[in-house]
Amino acid sequence: MILEALRIPSSAAVRSEWPFSIPGVRQIVDEGLHFESSITFLVGENGSGKSTLVEAIAEAYGIDVRGGHGGRRYGTAEPISPLGKVMELRLAPRSERGWIRKGEGFLLRSETAFGVFQFMSDKGVSGYGETHLGRLSHGEGYLQVLNGRFKEPGLLLMDEPEAPLSFQSCLALIRVLKESVTYGSQIICATHSPILAATPGAMIIELSESGLRRVEWDELEMVDHWRHYLDRPGSYLRHLEDEDQ
Repeated sequence: MILEALRIPSSAAVRSEWPFSIPGVRQIVDEGLHFESSITFLVGENGSGKSTLVEAIAEAYGIDVRGGHGGRRYGTAEPISPLGKVMELRLAPRSERGWIRKGEGFLLRSETAFGVFQFMSDKGVSGYGETHLGRLSHGEGYLQVLNGRFKEPGLLLMDEPEAPLSFQSCLALIRVLKESVTYGSQIICATHSPILAATPGAMIIELSESGLRRVEWDELEMVDHWRHYLDRPGSYLRHLEDEDQ
């Protein structure tokens, strides 16, 4: 483990203002959040706070929120979010996390990933793959970068990495995540993918209007929805058609 827990000081949280008004964030203010596995998935509906938490962890850890590998700086500074400014991280003792220093890791942010990866590929930055990303599909490019960067130990943060990935590519990403743990990494990933969330041994935290709770994969609301939809898609589509009439 690299990151054992995080907290948000109550004195710094204005509960009536975003993002402290998000139920899951409010619960962290009250209780903190402890990580019990080397792989953690944050799941929930849009607006539940998944991406907000991942980005704030990156900021508090010292990785630029625009994404890419830690230990480097952009030409211009990015303003730190209100949550990133006050979030406090409890890192494991150096003896337990080896020589990994704060800031060593990687952030995949869905909104900026393609541009960051393309830039690194243009510049020939090590770890972003031998094949220029312009010659690969979006999904192939993601996997090439993650295969390259995730072989170095660090805190690996991801926001919806499944966006460009097919079913088979999601399975390939699970293999990458499991291998990265053997290199000494810890992964925290926000996702809508029931495929990724099923990664063996992962800790799953579901965010909702009620706050956040640790759940098992088959208890997830999104898993239930996907099961019902794949079994009887017509029942969902008829409901949408009725709303349009």
